[in-house]
Amino acid sequence: MRELFTRELDQVGVDLVQMASHAATAIEQASTALQTADLALAEQVIDADVAIDDLERVLDERCVDLLARQSPVAGDLRLVVTALRMSASIERMGDLARHIAQVARGRYPQRAVPESLTETFDQMATAATAAARSVAELLQSRDVQRASQIESADDTLDALHRDTFRTMLTQKDQLSSQEIVDVTLLGRYYERFGDHAVSVARRVSYLVTGDPADFTTEGYSNSGSA
Repeated sequence: MRELFTRELDQVGVDLVQMASHAATAIEQASTALQTADLALAEQVIDADVAIDDLERVLDERCVDLLARQSPVAGDLRLVVTALRMSASIERMGDLARHIAQVARGRYPQRAVPESLTETFDQMATAATAAARSVAELLQSRDVQRASQIESADDTLDALHRDTFRTMLTQKDQLSSQEIVDVTLLGRYYERFGDHAVSVARRVSYLVTGDPADFTTEGYSNSGSA
């Protein structure tokens, strides 16, 4: 029975890595679609989000089944409950990538990002993709040094998010209402993507070290809708 439980736990880890890998691909492709006004790629990202949702459903069902049948305690219980929370964060990362792709699709054949903010969003795309790739690697290796890389990428996203507001304030007369709405939404999507990556990183660090100091604060506000 214990051997079966261990195999099921191992599969939970595999599912989380797969979800994170899908989320990394999604944010990279969504960003490319945004940068190049690639309609086909945007639609590909939107359609592919179903795979992340399906993985979350299967993983959550597996975790609930483990809780019901095995009644895990101590470290095993913490692992299962944490996996449920991490799957929710990664699923939201996939949703945020889909939202970016939807903005790209909605502005086709034009680009949603005004020229004055192209470089800023290129940098946000790079940071978000790096964070997502590091999440997948962290889940696989449990090398907590990866967590600091994810925190750093999130700091970059936060700074760039603030830059978008500064640019809009100085150029508000040169931007259309639609551009202002798009930039506001896109900046928020990228910033939240980084927050969810940090949440996963901190949960993994806590699992590895067992030190509550590694998870004293979330990477995002619990009151946030995303």
